[in-house]
Amino acid sequence: MYAILDIETTGGKFNEEGITEIAIHKFDGHEVVDTFISLINPEQPIQEFVVRLTGINNKMLRNAPKFYEVAKRIVEITKDCIIVAHNSAFDYRILRTEFERLGFDFERNTLCTVELSQQLILDQPSYSLGKLTKALGIPITERHRANGDALATIQLFKLLLAKDTEKSIIQSSIKYFDRRLEKEKLNNLINEIPNVLGIFYVHDTNGKVIFIGKGKNIKAEINNLFIKTTRRAVKIQERAVSVSYNKTGNELFTRLKFYLELESISPKFNFRKTFKINEDNFNNDNFIIIEKGREIEENAIILIENNVVISYGYTNLAFQEDNIEILKTVLTSIKDNEIAKSIVKNYLNKSKVKKIVRF
Repeated sequence: MYAILDIETTGGKFNEEGITEIAIHKFDGHEVVDTFISLINPEQPIQEFVVRLTGINNKMLRNAPKFYEVAKRIVEITKDCIIVAHNSAFDYRILRTEFERLGFDFERNTLCTVELSQQLILDQPSYSLGKLTKALGIPITERHRANGDALATIQLFKLLLAKDTEKSIIQSSIKYFDRRLEKEKLNNLINEIPNVLGIFYVHDTNGKVIFIGKGKNIKAEINNLFIKTTRRAVKIQERAVSVSYNKTGNELFTRLKFYLELESISPKFNFRKTFKINEDNFNNDNFIIIEKGREIEENAIILIENNVVISYGYTNLAFQEDNIEILKTVLTSIKDNEIAKSIVKNYLNKSKVKKIVRF
């Protein structure tokens, strides 16, 4: 569980700043499940350059709640969450400072989307939130206001989760105040898995993926795995401490993501399958496959260029369809092109896709 947040402050000397606005969205890796947004009376003047930047002035905050009046709500919405922010060191420092003034130790694990972007979205001229989201085609409203920036950070974080195909970069980038999140009981995690088409990952005590599964109903598939009595299934059950999942939205993405991740992650307890390569070319050299996404108004995209499957991912095509270069940036690159081409080719031969756009 993540608490994706943004904070606006008064400016001023280090560790003497006050919060003027805060937005927190509790995010379960798939959707926002709780939200808290509020102006805050910092009980000190706002620096003039900050007023010009944010549009927040002292008059606006005169009747806003003071920090101590919203502190309990902030504790509640961030409990058992990893704090995610664009430059999380700043936001986390500001929050901890405010709580220290109240005599309370506010301790949370943190993730920084600046650092993650630098690892997962390479060669960008700038990693500031405004310039990065513009380059990626992520809309941002009310720039330098807490909720506008927080909503943009959510979309960026979704993209980063999708690009972390080996499920290792984000895991290794968490800054732990307590060295490790509490292990959640396996049964509780399974109960939280929905009855959806997708892929699931079984993790060991170090967060490493030890088994990947897929199915039209991943909750049923996980349950089946944990009631089996085969030697392999028992070993998985003994080592499993958590389960995560990805909705895929359609059968083509389920197959493609599953086999690509088997190759890239090489989980210890998955059987090694020999994949029959289909060397036939597509009927067209350059085209986009558009399939049903995970959510309404979202599309699942596969990009084929020069008869090679080069990338895939989820997006809204309203902006990207006419700009292949931006689409390439948003989508996740495919390393094992032979397997990807065989999966896509076999699927096109047997099934009808939603839409194909040639370019």
